[in-house]
Amino acid sequence: MRDHIVSPGFKAPMLGTERRSIALAELVAIVGLALSTIVAATAVSVGIAHANVAGNVIDNEGGLFTIALLLGLVFIGMGGLTLFTLPGHRPKKY
Repeated sequence: MRDHIVSPGFKAPMLGTERRSIALAELVAIVGLALSTIVAATAVSVGIAHANVAGNVIDNEGGLFTIALLLGLVFIGMGGLTLFTLPGHRPKKY
């Protein structure tokens, strides 16, 4: 027989053993996500170490890499200046 629910609000009521099983499921999910994040970060790090792409680009075409980097910084700066010229932009006062 079900217990009488007075006012659950927006959340389902927690009853006896359901609380423990939900906590266990959340713990297993958190541990699984943490482990898979560690494995993915390790795989990406090993791939980057083996690729060494930036070193090859800089060695062969250093001037081109410098120009591309400078243009990227200019575009980032232009985007920042454009943000300040928008009509609705007002700096926050602290």
